[in-house]
Amino acid sequence: MLHPFLLELQRGGAQTSSGGALGGLIALGIVLTVFIAAWKVFVKADKPGWAIFVPFYNAYVMLKIVGRPGWWLILFIIPLVNVVISAIVYIDLAKSFGKGVGFGLGLLFLNPIFISILGYGAAEYIGPAAARTT
Repeated sequence: MLHPFLLELQRGGAQTSSGGALGGLIALGIVLTVFIAAWKVFVKADKPGWAIFVPFYNAYVMLKIVGRPGWWLILFIIPLVNVVISAIVYIDLAKSFGKGVGFGLGLLFLNPIFISILGYGAAEYIGPAAARTT
């Protein structure tokens, strides 16, 4: 016979695991939503949507969408430099879709929300922002 405290722990564990399953399903839904939104962003920019699933290649394609050189991919692996480069790329991405710097910072700090707005919204790709500014 189990001690009442152990029985209570057992019951609480079952509740936690079902809550964990629900949380896992919610997280999976969010991840799928973000992947589909990013796919749509790539397609709007006339790039292959499947590229979002290929590590490093997706960053390379993103650099091409915003008009930055492919060698910038190397800068993504340098600590601290990658944060600055990410900010530049996200601001360029926002500008490439006719949005402002604030939207680019939203892409940097609240990416799932802002990439969904970009992918599912009416924003249209107007060309690489970096090519227009340099």
